[in-house]
Amino acid sequence: MTKARHADSREADLTAKKQGLWSPGTGALAGPTADLWALKLLIAASGLAGLGYEIVWTRQLALALGTEMMAVLGAIAGFFGGLALGAFVLDGRIRRAANPHHIYAVLEVVIGGWGLCAIWLLPASARALAPLLGIAPSPVLLWSASFLLPTLVLLPATVAMGGTLTALERMMSAARGPHPVSAGVYGANTAGAVAGTLLATFILIPAFGLSTTLLCLAAVNAGCALAALRLGRSLQVEARERDERRHAVADFRLTGTLFATGLLGIAFEVLVVRLAAQMMQDTVYSFACLLAAYLLGTAMGGMIWQRVGPIVALGRTGLISSTALVCLGTALTTPLLTGFADRAASFGVAGELGIALVLFLLPSMAMGALFGQLMQDVRDIKGSVGWAVGINSLGAAIAPLVAAQLLIPAFGSWKALVLVALGYLVLLQPHRAALRWAAVPALLGTAMLWLPAPDLIKLPPGGKLLALREGPMVTASVVDDASGTRYLEVNGHFRMGGTSSVRSDFRQAMLPLLLHPAPRNALFLGVGTGATVLGAAQMPNLDVQAVELSPEVVALLPWFDHPASKQDRPPIAIADARRFIVADERRYDVIVADLFHPALDGSGALYTVEHFEAVKRRLATEGVFCQWLPLYQLDAPSLRAIVRSFLAIFPEGSAWLNHYSVRTPMLALIGSRAPRPVDPESLAARFSEGTLRPLIQPLGFDQPIDLLGQYVAGAKALASFAGPGPRNTDDFPFVTFDARSNVHALSAPPWQLLSTVITEAKTDAAELLSPSRRGPWDHRLDAYWRARNRFIQAGAALTGEPRGAALIAVAAPGLLASIHASAEFEPAYAPLMSMASALLASDRQAAERLLQAIDEAAPSRHDARDLLSREFVR
Repeated sequence: MTKARHADSREADLTAKKQGLWSPGTGALAGPTADLWALKLLIAASGLAGLGYEIVWTRQLALALGTEMMAVLGAIAGFFGGLALGAFVLDGRIRRAANPHHIYAVLEVVIGGWGLCAIWLLPASARALAPLLGIAPSPVLLWSASFLLPTLVLLPATVAMGGTLTALERMMSAARGPHPVSAGVYGANTAGAVAGTLLATFILIPAFGLSTTLLCLAAVNAGCALAALRLGRSLQVEARERDERRHAVADFRLTGTLFATGLLGIAFEVLVVRLAAQMMQDTVYSFACLLAAYLLGTAMGGMIWQRVGPIVALGRTGLISSTALVCLGTALTTPLLTGFADRAASFGVAGELGIALVLFLLPSMAMGALFGQLMQDVRDIKGSVGWAVGINSLGAAIAPLVAAQLLIPAFGSWKALVLVALGYLVLLQPHRAALRWAAVPALLGTAMLWLPAPDLIKLPPGGKLLALREGPMVTASVVDDASGTRYLEVNGHFRMGGTSSVRSDFRQAMLPLLLHPAPRNALFLGVGTGATVLGAAQMPNLDVQAVELSPEVVALLPWFDHPASKQDRPPIAIADARRFIVADERRYDVIVADLFHPALDGSGALYTVEHFEAVKRRLATEGVFCQWLPLYQLDAPSLRAIVRSFLAIFPEGSAWLNHYSVRTPMLALIGSRAPRPVDPESLAARFSEGTLRPLIQPLGFDQPIDLLGQYVAGAKALASFAGPGPRNTDDFPFVTFDARSNVHALSAPPWQLLSTVITEAKTDAAELLSPSRRGPWDHRLDAYWRARNRFIQAGAALTGEPRGAALIAVAAPGLLASIHASAEFEPAYAPLMSMASALLASDRQAAERLLQAIDEAAPSRHDARDLLSREFVR
């Protein structure tokens, strides 16, 4: 076979010289050097458009199918399946074509045209598919539908993409003569893919949205088609002369190696991304950095191997063994990076890109060189690279399924990574030279499998890990800190609540339930530690249903069962909340959406206009929807965009607080199908109900004013606060791509955005109560709201966590001002009395002065005077 290959090369040289096309000593087609560089740019531009489409389509498919693991796997498999089909179907035609640039131009036009069609096709298919799947499809049905949707809807584009690399390789081969070009073409195309990943994620989608980004990518396709037609004129003769001679079929071992490297390479990517989620911020930009690093290494590997491959005597055996070794190196490095991740995050995207390069650069370089060599081997045998692309894409199509459904559940992500690295060694031919190459990675990998897997969970000082569940999407853990507080954590750094927030979680459920006149059923989107759902279940005659995306989170909920609960935990459906809402046919009196971390990739889709509209369709006639917002995890632009989006669907919406804590402030957006003023008298009747009062009184809901005092703003005030600007929509996901600012918001004072809200949003009783009820309530509510705002300002002024006398000196004036504004504002009165009682034991005179100040600020209250009297008698 080698002699035949050399004979073909010599024959091609002679033919080219006879035609006057060969430039001796350069290995390039005679003609302007600019054309050769233009062809390289064309190859890169093709890769740019291809990855740009993949980024956009992945986002659209997530909206259509949901973000359950089986849906994600199906979408990936469908995309790679289309590429494989295109590579197989178009290979022979491209190989035999005298004018491959004509075929390439047609393929680019098809990709661009169908990319434009996808603007309407994917959303339309989403609306049709969700009701067909239902609220609880089996994993097989969900995977099948998720595979068929992208396969069928995107088939013309993905099939065309599958043929572009083959056509580009033929064009470059014609331009460069008999020298190997496959690895270089693959590297240049992948380098363009790096640019496409970064351009789409960091510039196009944040600036223009998904649809306009698709328009931009279609323009790139059109430019590539025109450039190919212009460049192709000088490539026709040589391409025809050389490729008519190739007709052999690739051997079985080479085919198996191509399939296995596709499977192992993408499985490696999935596992590293899974592990990196426990170290990085897990935003859309985190994934883009990881993907860019993987593609950059692949591109560098292909292009470097194009130059040094003929010189370095590694061969296929050396490349396979080297790939296994550097993949093991990444597995060794991953636990060491945990300590540097927080420090790297302080540098923003640059820091995350640095982490991604450490994890991916060397392994993906080795993979790029290996695939480049395999492509060239197929090219030498078969005359084109389509077969190599098709077989490799088939392996890539099933890789995520193997990694997520077999390797991670059976071995955990880290040991699965070691097994994937060792999987490369299975591809070696069983001879002595191969054994020498495999010795070091085989011994190292065996030792790593024997050792226990490293723990990537970062424990607080004095804390301990109580439970861990690792799944394909998340790692959920239960952790105790030094004080004995237990909390639930996802991917090592997203806290989902804990034992210290049970009262607050119960209030999250009760506020919207109390705002409905007589709720009979309620749906909760997201469960956290389950306390909110459990709190709702205490309400008499209420049917509660909940939805949670992560089965790992649900598995750990028994660690947070509340001892005071008299009810079993309500049923929890494992499903994507967006898809569940669209597929569900029931109507609910109350729907409560949990606190979704806005920076977390995927959470921004739960704050869009389209999702709010779908929720409204699920509400009963008098139904109430409550969307909780974590003000301590949001920046102001994201909050304003969410408010604008909410008001677009619930034009009479309002905003309420959960509590008055400045450490974890939460804002509720309340909307309903039939807006109506709140009736304090009806609330008073409900508050006095014998079955309800024991539940709500311990939560601080003693009188109607305790609930009404949490009101912040009505629709007019909210609209003024939000101001003009973009809405968060499926096509323009503002919140998702504002992730960098939302991550930065985590390092800002947690009360910063709360202070902005209460300062800028005017609280007006006219937007809350009907005119007939305002008279006796206007003054009381106005006083209470002024007291509340003063209380919050006092809490925000507490810096450095002062204690003892220092705490009293700093906090007391603000608290006294609060009760001076409203004696009914219990949240300020209780801590003042506690301070006074504590002072009696250490500084009686100071305690007396504080009690007198309390009595003067709230003369209608008698607790301070009574305590003073008792102390005087003593």
